[in-house]
Amino acid sequence: MPKNNEHIQCDAITLRAIRDAMDTLNGSWKLQILLSLKGGAKRFRQIAREVEGISDKMLSKELKDLEANLLVERTVFDTFPPTVEYKITEHANTLQEVMLSLKNWGILHRKKIAGS
Repeated sequence: MPKNNEHIQCDAITLRAIRDAMDTLNGSWKLQILLSLKGGAKRFRQIAREVEGISDKMLSKELKDLEANLLVERTVFDTFPPTVEYKITEHANTLQEVMLSLKNWGILHRKKIAGS
């Protein structure tokens, strides 16, 4: 992460890296799902309850995308009916600073927009 006195250059490598990150984390739900899983492994219904407003179809799609990008691990237990749990990966933990920066910027932006 750049420090406050560092500047991001506008070059092909930087633009591609930012595009890759945005493509991986795009949408309203992926970061919310990852935050839900920060507390530990959860089943589908638990995630659905914590991520308010997401449909089952969208949650299923987003979990598949996160799994394909190695940010979520899906474990199926040999029970009847099968039990499935999701948890974040070590790779997903590298997003900690990004999420904190987005949170801080979001608070600042909301204040700016609200005129406070």
